Amino acid sequence: MTMRLADIAAQAGVSEATVSRVLNGKPGVAPGTRQAVLTALDVLGYERPPKLRQQHTGLIGLILPELTNPIFPAFAQVIENALVLSGYTAVLCTQTPGGIAEDDYTDLLLERGVSGIIFVSGLHADSRSDRSRYLRLIELGLPMVLINGYRPDIDAHFISNDDAAALDMAVSHLVSLGHRRIGLAVGQERFVPTIRKTNGFRRAMAEYAGVADTAELVVNTLYTVEGGQSAAQQLLDRGCTAICCGSDIMAIGAIRGARQAGLRVPEDVSVVGFDDSPMTAYLDPPLTTIRQPVRDMGLAAVASLLDEIRGLPAPRTELLHRPELVVRRSTAPVPANLPAAG
Repeated sequence: MTMRLADIAAQAGVSEATVSRVLNGKPGVAPGTRQAVLTALDVLGYERPPKLRQQHTGLIGLILPELTNPIFPAFAQVIENALVLSGYTAVLCTQTPGGIAEDDYTDLLLERGVSGIIFVSGLHADSRSDRSRYLRLIELGLPMVLINGYRPDIDAHFISNDDAAALDMAVSHLVSLGHRRIGLAVGQERFVPTIRKTNGFRRAMAEYAGVADTAELVVNTLYTVEGGQSAAQQLLDRGCTAICCGSDIMAIGAIRGARQAGLRVPEDVSVVGFDDSPMTAYLDPPLTTIRQPVRDMGLAAVASLLDEIRGLPAPRTELLHRPELVVRRSTAPVPANLPAAG
């Protein structure tokens, strides 16, 4: 591909003369401008000149747990776009069962000389995981930001959705529709988001529904369609007229479970999801859910990481973002007479 200075200059927002100086390794170009030109080369698909190929300072690692759950590609899109606009290129690392693990990805990114790493729902979100992997990065002085799954024993900047507030919104909405027997289908107990969602659910049930003992109203399972279906079947057997789910994917499973039990959504049982993934408005029925502020969280993560890279350390604490209840058609008033399951 023939390299066109005009195209690179337009992409980077600089003059052709500046592009020429960068490509020829001439001095007198600001670091940010030089990186913008290099990023433009990468974006346009041009091969970097040999003398510039080892300059990896504009690379940022982005490690995601998977891409099958639509919420994670949504995070990736926001973060990648924000990085490109700031002159950096994201190196996207996604995990699959039996594939490359988070620690292996971290080592690969270190070998490539990345300037920092953003972890989305990584091993840090597992309350039982070994924190030493992150302490090593801190000791190396590598800037990093962790999204969702706050751990006070890791001295880093965290960006999180307020999971407890989310369940407060969901339960309050269902109680306003007359529901009192409300269940929670959520992931494994060891994960920080699960812990927070469960605590928020219990407090909300006590405050709005007058239910102090929620032990049989919480089912821990996998954050999958099958997990949501299994949890829903158990909660329906326990007389629940509404189900809060730990993710939109689980909510899809919960709706399937209700229908297999001979129940209609929302006429017989109401279902609330979590995330407001791109497909939720197009489900049958369109899903009432809790919108995780993905854009705000992604932009905040990028801003914090770039501050670290520029020598302006972000506070070693957690920045909580408030979610939003999005009411659609999967929730309705409690039925007067619930049909027998099956």
